[in-house]
Amino acid sequence: MDRGSSVGAALACAATACAAAALVVHSRMGSSFSSSSGHLEKVKEMLKELEDMFATPTHNLVLVAEAMAAEMHAGLASDGGSKLKMLISYVDNLPTGNEEGVFYALDLGGTNFRVLRVHLGGREARVVRQEFEECSIPPHLMLGSSQELFDFIAKALAKFVATEGEEGLHASPSRQRELGFTFSFPVGQTSVASGNLIKWTKGFSVEDAVGQDIVGELTKAMKRAGVDMRVSALVNDTIGTLAGGRYHDKDVIAAVILGTGTNAAYVEKASAIPKWQGLLPKSGDMVINTEWGNFSTLHLPFTELDLALDAESLNPGEQLYEKMISGMYLGELVRRGLCKLAKEASLFGDTVPPKLRTPFILRTPDMSAMHHDTSPNLDVVDKKLKDLFEISNTSIEVRKAIVELCDIVAVRGALLSAAGIVGIIKKLGRDTAESAGEKSVIALDGGLYEHYTKFRICMENTVKELLGPRVFDQVRIEHSNDGSGIGAALLAASHSQYLEVEEI
Repeated sequence: MDRGSSVGAALACAATACAAAALVVHSRMGSSFSSSSGHLEKVKEMLKELEDMFATPTHNLVLVAEAMAAEMHAGLASDGGSKLKMLISYVDNLPTGNEEGVFYALDLGGTNFRVLRVHLGGREARVVRQEFEECSIPPHLMLGSSQELFDFIAKALAKFVATEGEEGLHASPSRQRELGFTFSFPVGQTSVASGNLIKWTKGFSVEDAVGQDIVGELTKAMKRAGVDMRVSALVNDTIGTLAGGRYHDKDVIAAVILGTGTNAAYVEKASAIPKWQGLLPKSGDMVINTEWGNFSTLHLPFTELDLALDAESLNPGEQLYEKMISGMYLGELVRRGLCKLAKEASLFGDTVPPKLRTPFILRTPDMSAMHHDTSPNLDVVDKKLKDLFEISNTSIEVRKAIVELCDIVAVRGALLSAAGIVGIIKKLGRDTAESAGEKSVIALDGGLYEHYTKFRICMENTVKELLGPRVFDQVRIEHSNDGSGIGAALLAASHSQYLEVEEI
């Protein structure tokens, strides 16, 4: 059998495994629908239509993986040459496990921020201790001036630093403290520890910070607050996850976030980056931030629900892959599917329940809870319908239909996520029998991956089947927790200003 045929057979197996839960629902629904009223027959027909619309045939998954690899190549060749930005992170030294000392991290990604202190004990002791505090940003500072915002953050950091000796955890008095800064807003990176803010998101509008070096703004605020600390690394949560994964396992080659949003970062050979203009780093490696949420290809199975969601979003035509696979959007796709069933098949009676028309009222955690409902009467589904939409007195058949719709949307998201991961492995040339001797670990994090069990199992099974048993024997998917926190501290350590002194 040739490679294409074997991959096709393998993917068919994966699709079968992922659809197991749906088949159970189908079998339970079949007799109920056939013996019920005509509108339930219509619901059954429309569910089949939705299943067909959301289907990801074997050849499409193969083509999506190949397109991901091709777009990665194009994005490395030139800026603007691909839907994938393939941003150079300037991170060329990932943690090895030998790092020692006390390092700080600041994680600013929304209305709350965290400050962390991590004591690294080298290869034997690893993470000896870690401490953190979380602070809320007052709403007026999210709309104020750069100085006001960063002064508030720096004062909180100063207060945290002042507790350094209370638990016996303190930095070396002869050295400047060092910090890894996780900043989860769009930045044009100019070095490993500098980057200009492109725009604010998530409700922030501190206009005088736009276009400024965000590390410079923080550094000036720390100086005003009396904190002698150097920012050693400016990163996002995906690169932090990669660093955390590599610290614990030298075979980690990539990190993927599957949460509210989605992204991937991986380790590339610097010599394989045509658009890189500087001297090649000593390590020979460079971490690339793919920004894969913006990936798009004609091979993605866009449906009328996807197109409507995109058209009504804040960023039409952008982040199309993210809108098909991430936690921000899966629940909304189910809500739109329920609206379609309510309008065209009278799922909830003669009228569409008013609250069902509210965008994003159905969050992915609620979708997951319904999808995982194993109670005989699907009581969780019943409660969610009442609490979210004020829909009561639903039949067991209606609840089963809702579980099936959740399965249809989640399975497609899991399959497409798996194809993306395989695309990265393919780009690195680790998807063939000849590469089977190289171990490849993918670090995964994010609430969708961590908490949506059916999604996670389907995704992992599909990666395994798509690669084939021989290659997958050398591939592992590992949960790497809190990359935005401890990962940033680890990158501060691996980019410490004192490394060269220690090597002499």
